[in-house]
Amino acid sequence: MGVCSLHGIIRHPDLDLVGLWVHNPDKVGKDAGALCGLDPTGVIATNDEAALHALDADAVVYTATADVRPWEAVKDICRILESGKNVVSSSLVQLLHPPKADRAMVDRLARACEAGGVSMFTSGIDPGFANDLLPIVLSGFCERVDTVRIKEILNYATYDQPEVLFETMGFGKPLDHVPLLLFPGALSYAWGGAVHMIADALDVEVREIRERHEKATLDRDVDIDLGVIRAGTMAGLRFEVAGVVGGEERIVVEHVTRVHDDVAPSWPRGHGQGFYRIELTGSPSINVDLELVGEDGDHNTGGVLATAMRIVNAIPAVVAAPAGMLSTLDLPIIPGRHLMPESRR
Repeated sequence: MGVCSLHGIIRHPDLDLVGLWVHNPDKVGKDAGALCGLDPTGVIATNDEAALHALDADAVVYTATADVRPWEAVKDICRILESGKNVVSSSLVQLLHPPKADRAMVDRLARACEAGGVSMFTSGIDPGFANDLLPIVLSGFCERVDTVRIKEILNYATYDQPEVLFETMGFGKPLDHVPLLLFPGALSYAWGGAVHMIADALDVEVREIRERHEKATLDRDVDIDLGVIRAGTMAGLRFEVAGVVGGEERIVVEHVTRVHDDVAPSWPRGHGQGFYRIELTGSPSINVDLELVGEDGDHNTGGVLATAMRIVNAIPAVVAAPAGMLSTLDLPIIPGRHLMPESRR
């Protein structure tokens, strides 16, 4: 996420990179362009946090992994906000919809926003724009909405994030292992914001969120980009986070995740390498498939880049917004302004 965001900022015609914070000491002192495969920019990476806070910047893109360090990330972001800089982030997806998010976390960040006179916006892909912005926009084409279901059906074999894949999700672990994602309440904590945001957009109340999951394995080893998933360990994960409205499950987020196409053949399957499907039943019923493909032909590359550019492209709108914690519902539609080579800019 950091590399994709950096690449997108440097190439964006409306943004100027003024600083780069890195955690890996091997990256300190290197040009920002070199760290993301571009020409030199003159901006040198540093791990001097105080120096970065002192820079004259409108916004900071914060993408450090926060699954196992949420409050450390909150402290990082609060210091940035208090220094008078807006923040766009993909790290704490539990903040997708601040009105229904972790109250202690939101209150701490809101105070920092107030102190700095700035705003913070969090997004991702799932949880994120695939299950908040897109279904909300599609609901505006309906006369009646009965249910909303968003599915991620993807092969994660090329997903280049070992901490998330192995530790957070539990791939390659024994089937009786309980990873962070499957602790009781964890799915609701992460995806509940998307469910509540859709409900708020539709002006209905979610009375309960239900979680369920199942695992799958293969009888042979599977080689993926990050290593080997051994036979008999978790090679597939399917879960649902269901929002109950009026006694019925009406807003559902579903994930069907594999590291090989042969895993769990009875589970829903996608075309190609996988996609996101938004299903609205009502009048009319609407089904939309979202397939993201990177320039290298890989769906995971495309998904990570789209996630990064969702927050990077949101920077002008976040800077212009009133101070405070923001969600998708607080921002205008954000187009890819000036991103076509023939732009009139």
